[in-house]
Amino acid sequence: MRSEAYLNEIRQAQGLKRAVLKKIVVEGKKVVFHLITDLTYREEDVLFARGVSGKYVPDGCTADVEIVKSVPDPEGVRAVAAEYLRKKFPAAAAFITPSDIEVAVDRTGGRFVLLVSETERTRFHAGDVLNALAAQLGRMFCGAWVGEYRTVEKRSELEHAPIPPAEIVRAPRVFPIVEYSAVDGADPKTALCIADLSGEMQGVTLCGTVTRIEERLTKKDKPFFRISLSDPTGQTTVSYFSKKATLEKVRGVKAGDKILLTGSNELFNGAYSFTARSLDYGSPSPDFVIEERVSRPVPAQYTAVQPEMIADPVQDDLFGGKSLPARLLAEKFVVFDLETTGLNSTPVGGVMDRIIEVGAVKIEQGRICERFSTFVACDQKLSAEIVKLTGISDEMLEGAPVVGSVIADFFRFCDGCTLVAHNAAFDTAFIRFYGEQEGYLFRNKHYDTVDFAREVLPGLSNYKLNTIADHYKFTFNHHRAFDDAFVTAKIFLELAKEKGDLPKEW
Repeated sequence: MRSEAYLNEIRQAQGLKRAVLKKIVVEGKKVVFHLITDLTYREEDVLFARGVSGKYVPDGCTADVEIVKSVPDPEGVRAVAAEYLRKKFPAAAAFITPSDIEVAVDRTGGRFVLLVSETERTRFHAGDVLNALAAQLGRMFCGAWVGEYRTVEKRSELEHAPIPPAEIVRAPRVFPIVEYSAVDGADPKTALCIADLSGEMQGVTLCGTVTRIEERLTKKDKPFFRISLSDPTGQTTVSYFSKKATLEKVRGVKAGDKILLTGSNELFNGAYSFTARSLDYGSPSPDFVIEERVSRPVPAQYTAVQPEMIADPVQDDLFGGKSLPARLLAEKFVVFDLETTGLNSTPVGGVMDRIIEVGAVKIEQGRICERFSTFVACDQKLSAEIVKLTGISDEMLEGAPVVGSVIADFFRFCDGCTLVAHNAAFDTAFIRFYGEQEGYLFRNKHYDTVDFAREVLPGLSNYKLNTIADHYKFTFNHHRAFDDAFVTAKIFLELAKEKGDLPKEW
């Protein structure tokens, strides 16, 4: 039946000008149309509606109408709006409780206002939430409905106390060198762990395995080398300017060789870069055990990002049928996602892409119960590609907390939890790097939903986040940190339910 054409005819009656069709009930060969109106109607309106309804039933059936006069009250409209958001826009609903919806009813229908923070407003615009909700209220209640956003400060007041200083003073870790063989002849006795290379350092030696070496030319056509080097603590890429006397020897260096690079870590174009002046062969002493770093303690309070409770954003029927495994119910999880300025997740040549948004949800006893969401200040202009991909602009990052404050709060949020991410290697590399810069070591156990999905859903064409979400009929605003984290959490729970257990640890 064409409901729009039907209602256009029904609304010709004086008492049914704003009527809505609640339901149609078939009783044998009798079809009953249940209408709701907020106006006073007369018997002739009922007869008119019955006649119109008769045109929309199959041959051999009779039509009848049941009309109920109902004036919507704000509480009822608010409840319907909250339920609709919960079902159709679950990621957005995580930011909205019924108390965040204001409703005013008038003679023509009504208005509603969604109270959102500035960050949330962008997310709601992207999903066209207002228009969808207005249309739904128009289907449920009489009259026309119009909505708008109002920006409010929703986070509870934070005590902006400074982050307590690290209790552990970290001396750079060095180790003895063996099997020395001269090329340039620097003859160093010890080397610095790559993970401890930070800030300006002069006369430093790095010792590790060559993973890649490439010869290039300077603007003056002089040869130099870009060498990727790794040791048990990390990896970096170094620029090495050879001497004429040793150029051919250096050209003999290949991937897999163990070498020494002696030079300085200096600030160049806004980032630290290591330039080597000497190259020799050498290895770490096989008897030396690298000291494991001790993390700063979990901060006693949040200072920049206050997590918020999520008001039942996961549909109850999401977990219908198979139950969640006992191991999952016994653990706490933080499912997280990052938006960044690029894909460089290792400080190659001293350059590391920036985190610009962190989104996460916490799962306890199988329920998504808390969220962590924030932009992160960025000291460089975003590329047009990143702006297009994420919808995040430079203006949106103005006034956001710096990465040091965010990473400290996120470390507190993750305390005692297993971490979950989609393509976990990428996101964890970022939080580990920026965590280490502040003294916080993320050593949490990890699960990767890509590997988990490959195990549980072997028939998918690929294992991109949107492909798996489509499989479970989850809709979300892709490439925004909280939305991606939220849908990843739902996918994680569904995969665990199908497997009947947790995945392999990453």
